[in-house]
Amino acid sequence: MHSAAITGTGVLTPSEVITNDELVVAFNAYADLWNAENAAAIAAGEVEAKPHSAAEFIVNASGIERRHVLDKEGVLDPKRMFPRLAARADDDPSIMAEMALKAAEIALAEAGLTGADIDLVLCAASNHERAYPAIAVEIQSLIGAGGFAYDMNVACSSATFGIQTAVQMVKTGAVRRALLVNPEICSAHLEWRDRDCHFIFGDVCTAVVIERDEGLTRPHFKVISTRCATQFSNNIRNNNGFLRRTHDQMEDRRDMQFMQNGRKVFKEVLPLVSQHIADHLTEEGVQAADLSRLWLHQANKTMNDYIGRKVLRRDPEPGEQPNILQDYANTSSAGSIIAFSQHSADLAPGAKGLICSFGAGYSVGSVIVQRA
Repeated sequence: MHSAAITGTGVLTPSEVITNDELVVAFNAYADLWNAENAAAIAAGEVEAKPHSAAEFIVNASGIERRHVLDKEGVLDPKRMFPRLAARADDDPSIMAEMALKAAEIALAEAGLTGADIDLVLCAASNHERAYPAIAVEIQSLIGAGGFAYDMNVACSSATFGIQTAVQMVKTGAVRRALLVNPEICSAHLEWRDRDCHFIFGDVCTAVVIERDEGLTRPHFKVISTRCATQFSNNIRNNNGFLRRTHDQMEDRRDMQFMQNGRKVFKEVLPLVSQHIADHLTEEGVQAADLSRLWLHQANKTMNDYIGRKVLRRDPEPGEQPNILQDYANTSSAGSIIAFSQHSADLAPGAKGLICSFGAGYSVGSVIVQRA
């Protein structure tokens, strides 16, 4: 068996930003239009009027202040409320592959590698642009990698599950170097017309290089251990898919976008994740006091604060549990990798940390690493 290490990370951040104030103006304009069109039904008590949103409500509910998106204009159009992305010819790079290519270039440069050095490409994301051919195989071709490639989907845990997959292949000798990419176009699966969730998501792409820990001279993180778990739940769900038309359900149905029962998710996921991390640390003989950093899934500040206190058994010190969701919002599987990429270089050799993501499924994945 070989050892594995994370030798490079990359983050591709879309240039367009939507602040909470901008988002609220668009949502409230949409709500006013809808209420006007349905005034008679509202007056008759047949439907409820749509309430306004507020920037203060968004920050208090999530800790999110802004988000990056691929298309700002479409999202903020009160008569549209979703991104407008141009169709591409089959011979043109797909949107996800194009995002992944840019993030991969950053990660490969940090690792001192080129695409030709990679023999496994994993595209792990909560949604994929098409069913086939695999986005990962397209990325493999674009970077000039050898070996093989395939897509993965474990919703918000796709990155940590992808890391475990790559690490296990490196350890067994199946591959020497792997590239994991997480192109998350969350703006396309979010229902921007739902006050309870219209602020949650943003777009981004992350990349991670994982390779055999032999003769490495650049700064890197040794992968000590990985652990994944799933437990079925309907509390986070998206019913869209290729069977949709077979059910004669082509109309604009709410359940064909992101849906969640927020209260149940809070109640059930928090203890699940906290216990998962505690068990993982115990199995590896790692004490909470040994951890210098927690890079958690970036879904909600209150959730992260709770998990941080449970894991460390105290309030995290500034910098111990970095949050990036105030600037990125929830970027599904990419969130913990953004936090790791942006808040890990300062750790001294020997320092340990834990990457963790969790979400629909339910699913939770954790990775214990040590600075080399």
